[in-house]
Amino acid sequence: MGRAHEVRAASMAKTAAMKTKIYSRFGKEIYMAAKAGVPDPDMNLGLKRKIAEAKANQVPADVIKRAVEKAKGSSNESYDPARYEGFGPGSATIIIECLTDNVNRTISAVKTCFNKAKCKLGVSGAVSHGYEHLGLLSFPYDSEETMLDTLVMAEVDVKDLEVEDGHMTVYTEPTDFHKAQEAIKDLLGEVEFDVCEITYLPNEKTTIEDPEELELWQRLLRLLDDVEDVQKIYHNVQE
Repeated sequence: MGRAHEVRAASMAKTAAMKTKIYSRFGKEIYMAAKAGVPDPDMNLGLKRKIAEAKANQVPADVIKRAVEKAKGSSNESYDPARYEGFGPGSATIIIECLTDNVNRTISAVKTCFNKAKCKLGVSGAVSHGYEHLGLLSFPYDSEETMLDTLVMAEVDVKDLEVEDGHMTVYTEPTDFHKAQEAIKDLLGEVEFDVCEITYLPNEKTTIEDPEELELWQRLLRLLDDVEDVQKIYHNVQE
């Protein structure tokens, strides 16, 4: 794929505001995983895996603890996933993943963002066919053969594996993401991931040359980032 360096660079460019968004996202996901079973990671595999993913993304222990404790309490909050797809200027496309307790509120907020940025919200599946849905793990390591053997032995469906500048990027089927994460940890022990997530990667990138169109595109991203229910944003615009 030749995207290892780009993937790491995008991850390392996270601002403090983006980190806050990540903490909020994992807080909701951990809460829901805990509510879906016993709020104890030793007895709830889904919760254990979500906590491991949160830790790999440098989510503070107190954020994780609060989410689990909230699930142990009397809170009856419930969040449902929602995904929206749309079009920006030129060949720009975007996928927005949300967790919401009020779908009508969320779709209204997302539509408002598109309208204000003069972009177009599409129907489900309108742009996702141009993306690969993958588990993605990037970390310091350089032995392709050893890692591939390890993942194959763990019955992980590896879609691709790259090494660049002493860092390895592993792409897996989304269903094998947590299995791959556990296999990597078993091999390397404590490992600090540059990237550890299930994501959408565009098959082709595009650029926005016109300054006015670029400003509208950037406005769309800013507006969506301010929507509380928005969890993740993926797009194909080269930044």
